[in-house]
Amino acid sequence: MRTKCFLLLLAALLLAACGGRTTPTPEPVTPTPTSQPTASPTVSMPLAILVLPADMHQKDKDSYQKLVYDLTQANGMRFQLLNKLTSADLEFAGPALKVVIALAPDPGLAALTSAAAGVQFLAVGIPDLPAASNLSSIGATGLPVDQQAFLAGYIAGLIAPEWKVGILYQKDTPGGTASRDAFTNGFTFFCGSCRNPLFPQPAGIYPITVPIPADANPGEYTAYADLLIRNIVKVAYVQPEIATPELLSYMAQMGLLIIGQSLPGEDVRSNWVASLRPDVVAAIQDIFPDLVAGKGGKVVPTPLFLADVNPDLLGAGKLRLAQEVLDGLQNGTIGTGITP
Repeated sequence: MRTKCFLLLLAALLLAACGGRTTPTPEPVTPTPTSQPTASPTVSMPLAILVLPADMHQKDKDSYQKLVYDLTQANGMRFQLLNKLTSADLEFAGPALKVVIALAPDPGLAALTSAAAGVQFLAVGIPDLPAASNLSSIGATGLPVDQQAFLAGYIAGLIAPEWKVGILYQKDTPGGTASRDAFTNGFTFFCGSCRNPLFPQPAGIYPITVPIPADANPGEYTAYADLLIRNIVKVAYVQPEIATPELLSYMAQMGLLIIGQSLPGEDVRSNWVASLRPDVVAAIQDIFPDLVAGKGGKVVPTPLFLADVNPDLLGAGKLRLAQEVLDGLQNGTIGTGITP
């Protein structure tokens, strides 16, 4: 009986508890608007392509590659190196391609410039290209051999005692003939008739011009240098095409002061007046901002600069005069007297 009462009481308590429980009604939730991210189109960085021949000397290849890489980095561009360039390369690059710099030999720029009117092309050392608004060129007519020789003649006259100057040049070649005549004109530009104040006659036979046959063995070049020495030449210019290290070393050993395109080695430095060096790198640096800005159609001659200057032979005052002549040659205010 007692157990039965307990069960009835428990049941009553359970029923009361269930009757008192209420199920809460969820509050309505108002969704908070959120801004959805808007997909932005991927913008490709502008691209510049450098085209170098596969057989280019590795040192020169590295120099050009570093130059263009640095220029593109400074202008927020990508850089690509190719050994040849085709219309398929232009199509693959797409609208990101802005600049192409190509060194000789010609990869077919006449057709490529027409196929990619929105790209600025720069040809380096490539002659006979048709004019186009998106095509610029550097050194299309080759190296300025006449300007080199003219400046060499001027400097030789500037530093030689009693104007005793001479030139070694390649016989019966256009470059050799231009070098000989321009050297003479540069010498005359400096000193006119070069009269010695101690004697009534002109300095006479100077400059001494010694031709070396184009088919001569380089081992024979020193014999032609001896002709300068016999005529008491003190300062000589050597045309780059025949300026072998052996020839220049011999001339230095014989006491000649030398002007050339590039210093061959430390053994001749004390007799080396200066190098008259073509500077394609500087020309590319100067024109690159225009290419990036879409300004084309420029024709730039290969610039020259003075390097390896020996201050004991070409002091500050004479160097300033030489630089003024070089500036005049390059801006057209001084002519070499040589018809291109």
